[in-house]
Amino acid sequence: MMDYLRSHLSAKLFLSYLAIITISFLVVVVVGQLGAPTAFNRHLAQMGRMMGGGMMGGPGQGFGQGFGQNGVMQQLYSDFRASFNEALMYAVFAAIVVSVIVSVVISRGVVSPLRAVMNASQRIADGHYDERVKVQGSDELSQLAARFNQMAEKLEQIETMRLRLIGDVSHELRTPLTAIQGSMEGLMDGVLPATQETYRDLYSEADRLNRLVDDLQELSRVEAGAYPLDIQPVNVSTLTQTVAKRLGSQFESKRISLDFKLDPDLPPLLADEDRAVQVLTNLVGNALRYTPEGGAVTVSVTKQSSEIEFAVHDTGIGISPEHLPHIFDRFYRVDKSRSRRAGGGSGIGLTIARALVEAQGGRIWVESDGEGQGSTFTFTLPLAKVNKTIML
Repeated sequence: MMDYLRSHLSAKLFLSYLAIITISFLVVVVVGQLGAPTAFNRHLAQMGRMMGGGMMGGPGQGFGQGFGQNGVMQQLYSDFRASFNEALMYAVFAAIVVSVIVSVVISRGVVSPLRAVMNASQRIADGHYDERVKVQGSDELSQLAARFNQMAEKLEQIETMRLRLIGDVSHELRTPLTAIQGSMEGLMDGVLPATQETYRDLYSEADRLNRLVDDLQELSRVEAGAYPLDIQPVNVSTLTQTVAKRLGSQFESKRISLDFKLDPDLPPLLADEDRAVQVLTNLVGNALRYTPEGGAVTVSVTKQSSEIEFAVHDTGIGISPEHLPHIFDRFYRVDKSRSRRAGGGSGIGLTIARALVEAQGGRIWVESDGEGQGSTFTFTLPLAKVNKTIML
């Protein structure tokens, strides 16, 4: 019995209601029994004063004085008390029956949504992430159900992303591995000549595989919050000069112009210099990759209230509106046919860039007027106020 009570909320609620009813019943009985004689005497005394006091024993006499000598009045009091107790018992019995019924209904009403949440949580634990509970009303239990549905939706999204990540990683790893395996089989069968060019291709595929693994490792560290960030005041011009030196030769070889437009007297920003350079390098390199020969990439840096805004604009292939919300998703490519070998990247760099920007207190977004209209990647970092070191 005790085990049943410990494991069922409805039983606990019912017992709580029953305890309240029992206590109320005891209070009614005790008060009624103690107060009935005094009340009876008072009313009979009032009646005696109204009738002249002769029969009632005179004003001021209590039940033991005026009525104790009168057998009729004693019988009247006994009958009154018996009828009072009988009416009280009927009232208490009716109240108990009604209270039990109401308690059962209320207990079920309270427990039913909790049981629904419990069953749904078990379904989710079994891997059915599409499970939801019905939300009715706006009380605390309904709010609990709504929060549970939000949690289930997040878990479903995470599971979908996990499955997509596994598929994307498998695909990305399979491409260089297949190329390496095919080349090795060709060498063993004598189909491919053992020339320097063949070994160069093998090395290129192995190096591409290694870069992909490095990207995945960095992504996992960034998203797990295991990357240290040394937040210090950073000079904006130093940051842009570093990026220009890193990518200048690549822009020249592809005959694409790279221009930096900085507002005068820009204050220092508060960031990890290496990670800020990494983000800007990633965005400028991405613009270089998707801008045709003869195009232009412009990096504009402006002060916006309490932050510095970096805007990387290119005259490249542009992005369709339906792709914009997914640009920063891992492994997402606007052109599904472009591979890492074709220069399309793995789709991890922008995901890492977003995580690094947000970890430093900034924002990042992308804008484009459509295909062939170029695109603009913008991110912000806060102005320098204090020096601090944080962990991402």
